[in-house]
Amino acid sequence: MADQEATWGVVIVAAGRGTRMGTVESKQYLLLRDKPILVHTLQTFEAMSEIAAMCLVVGPQDVERCEALVSDYGLHKVKSVTAGGSERQHSVQQGLRALDGVADWVMVHDGVRPFVTHKAVRACMAKAMETGAAVLAVPVKDTIKQVNDNGIITATPERRSLWAIQTPQAFRRSLLVQGLEKAAADRFVGTDDAMAVERLGVAVSVAEGDYTNIKITTPDDLPYAEFLLATRERERGTDV
Repeated sequence: MADQEATWGVVIVAAGRGTRMGTVESKQYLLLRDKPILVHTLQTFEAMSEIAAMCLVVGPQDVERCEALVSDYGLHKVKSVTAGGSERQHSVQQGLRALDGVADWVMVHDGVRPFVTHKAVRACMAKAMETGAAVLAVPVKDTIKQVNDNGIITATPERRSLWAIQTPQAFRRSLLVQGLEKAAADRFVGTDDAMAVERLGVAVSVAEGDYTNIKITTPDDLPYAEFLLATRERERGTDV
């Protein structure tokens, strides 16, 4: 079901305040080297020729601030900075509306995942165009235990079947719109975008990503993020 003339848009979700970082500043605006984490993320997709447009979804109080960042850093593919909703899927819906008529295919990506590689993004795009929906993911390395409210282990799932899900998550735009509309009608709130499509009975495929595609969430993530950035800078000149 691949489209030869597919147009791609990206919804960058950065509307969360985030309390686990323990800082006054929201995590997406913390500086990584000399730029906000969010800018690093946006620049990754800005540099990809396959991407026609982006919509940045942020907290209502941050719209003007992010419009200034878009201008200051020359992020020409960001066609809209939009205020998000109370839940992630509401924010994604806002972003999809902004891309209406612009892109037939969309990716949704966390604003605080600045280290996704172009290779991984393209793998996710290709898999989505084969099947209609795909997510980046990596095999789980650790043994996972299911634990009840009393701290007692109740099950040990087979590790070979477990994958840690990342972003971007890629979809035919109309399919994701349909899934989110049904979720809203059912008052269902999922923890990722693929869940809305899964609820339609549509199979979502996995494209294998990289363990370095971290989500910067807690203070412990920052030193590793600095290390990854330094590594990327040493490798500059290659296609990331």
